[in-house]
Amino acid sequence: MPDFAMEERVGGPVAGLDEVGRGPWAGPVVACAAVIDRARFPKDLAAQLDDSKNLTAAQREALYPQLIQNTDYAIAEASVTEIDELNILQASLLAMRRAFAGLASTPVAALVDGNRDPGLPCPTELVVKGDSRSLSIAAASVIAKVHRDRLMADLAAAFPGYGWERNAGYGVKTHREALTRLGVTPHHRRSFAPIKVLLGTR
Repeated sequence: MPDFAMEERVGGPVAGLDEVGRGPWAGPVVACAAVIDRARFPKDLAAQLDDSKNLTAAQREALYPQLIQNTDYAIAEASVTEIDELNILQASLLAMRRAFAGLASTPVAALVDGNRDPGLPCPTELVVKGDSRSLSIAAASVIAKVHRDRLMADLAAAFPGYGWERNAGYGVKTHREALTRLGVTPHHRRSFAPIKVLLGTR
């Protein structure tokens, strides 16, 4: 379970960063930066936090309003166009830099989930599986996941049939079948191999 050990070692306000949406075939990649004041952060909320992938959708939705009330956070995106121009890794790092820049506070350091340095203007520690080790990263992971799931549900209303409200743009069977039946939308990542094949650009 995540805790405050890494944040305490650094001292001062520390931003935890995570991204969601690197794998889907459609939609933007979303990053969140979250700064937690341990003295004010509810202990019962800390006890419920975990890597967003270990929580159910209902659990994430229940945590979301509590997290945005009890953290200094910022959400940022990199668009499908940016993903296609830069590649998904570089677009993810760009979204992280944008999220960090959007914080109201000025962190003295950052804890970033994964093993790629986004190039932030402060000392940065890369933490593999950080969303299961750091509460700041775990908070960022839940906020980013809920935000992106809601965004994809909104896009699903405008582009029905692909099941984005359920699959969040991932290449599951229903999404693949819809692509064959309905074609590629402006929200699909044209640089991804399955979309390239459909467009005949591979």
